[in-house]
Amino acid sequence: MTTVRAIRNAIIMCPVQGIIENGTIVFDESGIRDVGTDIAIPDGAEVIDADGRYVTPGFIDAHTHQGLFDGSIGWAGQDGNESVNPVTPELRGIDSFNPFEPSLKEVVKGGVTCINTGPGSANVIGGQTFIIKPTGSGIVDEMLVMAPSGLKVALGENPKRVHGNEKRSPATRMAVAALLRKTLTDGQNYLNEWTAYGEKAREAKKKGEAPPAPPKKNLGLEVIAMVLKREIPLHAHAHRADDIATIIRIAKEFNIGLVIIHCTEGHKIADFIANAGVPAVVGPTMFWVSKPETRERSFETVVKLVRAGVKVALQTDSLTPMLHFQLLPMYAVKYGLTKDEAFRCVTMNPAEILGIENRVGSLEPGKDADIVIWSGDPFDFYSKPESVFINGSPAEIE
Repeated sequence: MTTVRAIRNAIIMCPVQGIIENGTIVFDESGIRDVGTDIAIPDGAEVIDADGRYVTPGFIDAHTHQGLFDGSIGWAGQDGNESVNPVTPELRGIDSFNPFEPSLKEVVKGGVTCINTGPGSANVIGGQTFIIKPTGSGIVDEMLVMAPSGLKVALGENPKRVHGNEKRSPATRMAVAALLRKTLTDGQNYLNEWTAYGEKAREAKKKGEAPPAPPKKNLGLEVIAMVLKREIPLHAHAHRADDIATIIRIAKEFNIGLVIIHCTEGHKIADFIANAGVPAVVGPTMFWVSKPETRERSFETVVKLVRAGVKVALQTDSLTPMLHFQLLPMYAVKYGLTKDEAFRCVTMNPAEILGIENRVGSLEPGKDADIVIWSGDPFDFYSKPESVFINGSPAEIE
């Protein structure tokens, strides 16, 4: 049975509609019905008096590994890197996702209602990412927003260290790029085979002849074909400026969609990234320098990218505990973004980067009712989520 709810007397913060003082939101499990002032509340609705509190759309973390790595149980919980083969596009992160992984309980506490998660960066091609909502369901299929949402690839230190240490390719950045190009070329050849087969099958049908034998299905190349047809983008782990330039170069060569993940040295080539029209999911910035290519991690990178015109989202990479997600836009403001710009980096920007802006990222009629009521201004250090609704239903915070 559908439950209609109305939040009234709220300061509504929306990246699309701006600040709505003394606002009302009417919603149910099917989505947001109405937002604004002087909104009629339906008879029988459950009324929640915000009493002047701030209400925002749920935050979105556009790059995590939540549910695939459980550090509390050691090797038994390490299910995000199939690091015995550098090219594994056929892997689906959804098949490693544990809905009961402990850190998932922290997601809602940070005001986050949607995350993009998936494989790690040990491989040149690690597997398929996916988007879920932390609804508390024990079945990942019931939590899904989109699968796959992208194909995870990695440049730089991780793949060359993991595989080079095992005396196999890639051991250099050249080999990382070459393996990626080779796999994309194999995918083009695979598509050409199926196109040729289709033409021969149609010709045989016209002539009343038996159809030719189809090419063999290849699970990995089926996914590469999705990338080449621009059905899903590459989610490319790249920290160093030269790695960022390399993956942009490859994306142009094959005319494929691309999202830069991490973009740690993006400030060095911000105009180049902007001119390429490629978005960046920046972070983890609240984290120690874990390797040489992360030495320059800073929120100044976010500011310089935004000023250059790059569409930016902020992310935890699951290394910053998700319950502290609220600090990311706060630090972005501290280093030079406006509140509006920083707010977009955790709401509409990640929604648009992930291709789910028709469902989440703002408080508008027709969108999913992912709503957070805060104890104070969400940009105030002492504020915290008091109530969270996901798909119109209350989520458990404690």
